[in-house]
Amino acid sequence: MISFKKLISSTLLISCGGKLPGADARKYDPDPKKRVAKNIEEGRGFKLMDTKNRGGTGVFEFASSNELWRASLDIIDFMPLASVNYSGGIIVTDWYSTDQTSNESIKISIRFLSNEVRADALDIKVFNKKCIELSNCVISEKNGNIVPELKEKILKTAAIYKNEKKDKDKK
Repeated sequence: MISFKKLISSTLLISCGGKLPGADARKYDPDPKKRVAKNIEEGRGFKLMDTKNRGGTGVFEFASSNELWRASLDIIDFMPLASVNYSGGIIVTDWYSTDQTSNESIKISIRFLSNEVRADALDIKVFNKKCIELSNCVISEKNGNIVPELKEKILKTAAIYKNEKKDKDKK
């Protein structure tokens, strides 16, 4: 069995055309700032904090600054959350029922396809669970008015948040 180190070494050798990684120091300027400038000029390398593409503000976007995200959480705040992932763009609630004696419950999944406040930025699915007994349940996707109503309510709330943010930025 080949070892992990040997596998990595052989991969590096093959990908470098048989040469060991590294360079001849005699061919390059000893000043690191000049080497970096030359590499950037030639389009080699990368930047960890690319301020050009972010408008140079240095401001990080958090979930609280995304109007759709905030509106979605506010609209479904009565439901317990099973999974929330801002970077993955998804909110999944846990099963929710209005009372203890009901044999029906719902679960909502909201996927964010864009950060812009618009109708096609959200993919909402509502699931319905009907149980005869605790172990005998049927789960189905619920169609009807709930998805468009939920989407409309989220979009309206997000639009309000966006207008509030614009007003705040003007001041």
